[in-house]
Amino acid sequence: MGVYTFTIVDETSSVAPHRLFMAMSIDNHNFMPMATPQSFKGAKLLEGDSTVVGAVKQFFSGEGAPFTYVKIKIDEVDADNYYIKYTNFESDFFGSSIDHIVYDAKIDPVGSGSHYKLVADFHTKGDIVVTYDDLKNVLQGMLLNYKAVVEYLCNNPEVYA
Repeated sequence: MGVYTFTIVDETSSVAPHRLFMAMSIDNHNFMPMATPQSFKGAKLLEGDSTVVGAVKQFFSGEGAPFTYVKIKIDEVDADNYYIKYTNFESDFFGSSIDHIVYDAKIDPVGSGSHYKLVADFHTKGDIVVTYDDLKNVLQGMLLNYKAVVEYLCNNPEVYA
């Protein structure tokens, strides 16, 4: 098994950290289908509370996505420091090459805005190697989702205020 690490998002925005953390991490199962319907047509909390370790969420993709669903489990969460680590442990995107994906997301305050960094560790099956080019569409899609979330939050300042 190999592990291939990619920084997906490394961006600063005018959105306050607590708002971005709620949208991208804690309440993403409710928020993402609303803010990014082109990517997510629905989602649900399957197990636990989305603020605690062990919670499981399932997301259903929108038209044109390279998968129809993903399931994630929260591994670590530190709401005070805007940090979450979660594992995508099941998806029809994986095929015969990906075993699972571990994401680390951290939001740091920058003035009245925030800096968001999302790093993914792709764990492959066997001796399979994945490159940025192999995952380019998925990684760029995730960056576009982040930008859509920021735009939505900027246009709707009452959300998670």
